[in-house]
Amino acid sequence: MLNKDKHYTLLLVKPDGYERGLTGEVLRRIERKGYKLVALRICQADEATLANHYAEHVNKPFYKGLIDYMMSAPVVAAVIEGQNVVEGLRSLTGATKPTEAAPGTIRGDFARDWDDDSVRNIVHASDSLESAWREIPIWFDDLV
Repeated sequence: MLNKDKHYTLLLVKPDGYERGLTGEVLRRIERKGYKLVALRICQADEATLANHYAEHVNKPFYKGLIDYMMSAPVVAAVIEGQNVVEGLRSLTGATKPTEAAPGTIRGDFARDWDDDSVRNIVHASDSLESAWREIPIWFDDLV
């Protein structure tokens, strides 16, 4: 069970990161920063899970492509713990758009734009503690 007094965030290594064998590198960077890996799971995301996770995007034009992409290969879901972990992990992952992500960040080093208009940006990281507490049970219902 997660402790409500600690800081957690959800990390997803998306299909492009998993297929390219970058999961270990992503987790290595997170652990080297001093954050604790609390839970880890490799799964094939289904449409219901993704609809719940991406509920705020359901009416956006990119939604269907996002769901299709996220179901295209396995996803690695992880719960990460540490003081100010949300802000810290988002700093490690870099800007959402690969072309705007700084070199040295996960997305800056490994993500790029593709000619099919999909955003394959290697990872997802919760954008707030509130989002983390909403997202973690979607992927780890046994922890809450």
